[in-house]
Amino acid sequence: MLILGHRQLERVLAEYVVHYNGHRPHRALGQLAPLTMDPPPRIDDPEPAELRRTDAAFGLIHEYRLVA
Repeated sequence: MLILGHRQLERVLAEYVVHYNGHRPHRALGQLAPLTMDPPPRIDDPEPAELRRTDAAFGLIHEYRLVA
């Protein structure tokens, strides 16, 4: 990603901080995100049709969630 200005840099960093603290697993926290209180459900081998991809940090990071 090419950052062209101060405002764009602030937007990208703010989006990444949201991802890092709210979604990204951390090894020291038992694979939980810092803002997560409950552990995620254990899923051994989900079917591809049950997964949905969401782009984070302007498409630099992909998050995957199960369909409800």
